[in-house]
Amino acid sequence: MRAILVIVGIVLLVGGLWVIFGHASYSQTDTLVQLGSAKLTATHDKAIPPWIGISGIVVGALLTLGGLMSKR
Repeated sequence: MRAILVIVGIVLLVGGLWVIFGHASYSQTDTLVQLGSAKLTATHDKAIPPWIGISGIVVGALLTLGGLMSKR
């Protein structure tokens, strides 16, 4: 259990740092016009909000420290 907490904490910590410093984004596709089976789509790159990265860093640090400090 202790090793799982440390591993999950490190993954969240690294993911949070990637969001904050790596400018992470995702693609979203919207359908603009659809006539029958033909459709016109547009793809937009959207940034992941920084608060998600910050919360990942905080939760990851807490899980890592909790896993390292646990007595079992």
